[in-house]
Amino acid sequence: MIAAILNARGSEVFMRRFLMVVLSLLALPLAAQLQDLGDVAFANSGAAAAQAEFLQGLAWLHDFEYPAAAGHFRKAQEIDPSFAMAYWGEAMTFTHPIWFQQDLPAARAVLERLGATPAARAAKAATVRERDYLAALEILYGEGSKDDRDDRYAEAMMALHARYGDDVDATAFAALALLGTSHHGRDFPTYMRSAAMLEEVFPSHQRHPGVLHYLIHSYDDPIHAPLGMRAARLYGKVAPEAGHALHMTSHIFVALGMWDDVIAANRQAIAVVNRQRALRKKQIVNCGHYPDWLHYAYLQQRRFEEAAKALEDCRAITLDVPFESAGEMDRREGRFLSLATMRAHQIASGGAAASSFAVPDGAPFAQARFQMAYGDVLAAASDRQKLQAAVQRLHVLGSESAALPHAGMGSSEGDGRRQVMMQEADALLLLASNQPDQAMAMLQKAAAAEQAMPFEFGPPPVPKPANELLGDVLLSAGRSGEAEKAYRDALARAPGRTVAVKGLEIARKKSPQAVR
Repeated sequence: MIAAILNARGSEVFMRRFLMVVLSLLALPLAAQLQDLGDVAFANSGAAAAQAEFLQGLAWLHDFEYPAAAGHFRKAQEIDPSFAMAYWGEAMTFTHPIWFQQDLPAARAVLERLGATPAARAAKAATVRERDYLAALEILYGEGSKDDRDDRYAEAMMALHARYGDDVDATAFAALALLGTSHHGRDFPTYMRSAAMLEEVFPSHQRHPGVLHYLIHSYDDPIHAPLGMRAARLYGKVAPEAGHALHMTSHIFVALGMWDDVIAANRQAIAVVNRQRALRKKQIVNCGHYPDWLHYAYLQQRRFEEAAKALEDCRAITLDVPFESAGEMDRREGRFLSLATMRAHQIASGGAAASSFAVPDGAPFAQARFQMAYGDVLAAASDRQKLQAAVQRLHVLGSESAALPHAGMGSSEGDGRRQVMMQEADALLLLASNQPDQAMAMLQKAAAAEQAMPFEFGPPPVPKPANELLGDVLLSAGRSGEAEKAYRDALARAPGRTVAVKGLEIARKKSPQAVR
């Protein structure tokens, strides 16, 4: 058989195929060693000694633990400097499709270390499949706008997926690339195309971190969340050493209002991340994505003391301790935004009205300043003089933020959220000025705009959803039937919100239908 292949195809082709078979077999026991990150196996032409680092990097990449992934891919390169797919993996860590983030110069620098040109880089790949992966990456980091490159990269990955039907990573990365084309917010057809691809491989790859992770992202809205429950129940157990994996399960739980599960998932994620930081002698951080979600869940369970402590812990690490980044994803402006967002949610959900604090000037802090001003508006709702000043400041900051497309709320969705929040502020000022009809008209406009926005995963991006605020105003005006509808609309986008649930219960009791 070997002789026939040598005669028909040449010894070089045979050796490449033989190497692929050997490495495929080698990858199986290595995958079994990654029980705390999930099971991955990726046939490649890298040196056997570099496989463990490569597979670690691949698992972390699927978990969105980008700095850790990049570190392992670089170690694989040190072991085997000609390992083309190790450079591919490191370059992949500089695009974050779900968050629509990309560090183009950093990614191109990685590719240049592999080779000076696309042709030189392709020559380093030992198989057609590896060249196909690199060719797709050349599109992602090639010429054109980011949106255009995202779209063309997704097409290339879909073609790669079709060509290598047994390659679960091709399926997973193609599905993720599709999600990364929703540049104007979640659109269900795209998300369901991604889910359909992943569902095909889910039965046979229930420990693959990418399959579980991207299924959760495909389903993490209130309509489709029940379909993501299987992946959510598995993912944290499959990758218990990945903080993001533990947190990701709560994307489904938040969308279903399952607060006990949200709290447990994010507590575990925070504990794992801070333990890993401590081992690296890095500063423990109590602000950011996972603490934000934990704080929000505490509020929904009316565990206000625990919520207040979480807010205070974030305040202390942000304001009282000299800044020391705990990693590449931890920035000073992110801590201020986290703190301002927690505060706004706490006020909006009936918790203690935490004191305001100064946010630094500069474009990176624009979103945090706006969120702080919004919290000031909610806190001052019963004091007309303070409210008027807070509303004026909110409008000034809103105009400043709109002029800064990279300030964190510069997308069309960010512009829309800002507008809704300013309309809510105007409505509260109209109420305080004894103009209830105008206030309700303004809130109805804000609610309609918010309803028209694409769903976003997680806690409501507008801390006091417009329909919820409209329901509160209608209920206080004795218009319980209209309030009931407003609360229902609010809960359709943010299931289980305690304020809306309670308001709906009161509105039902007071509605004319209940009397009859």
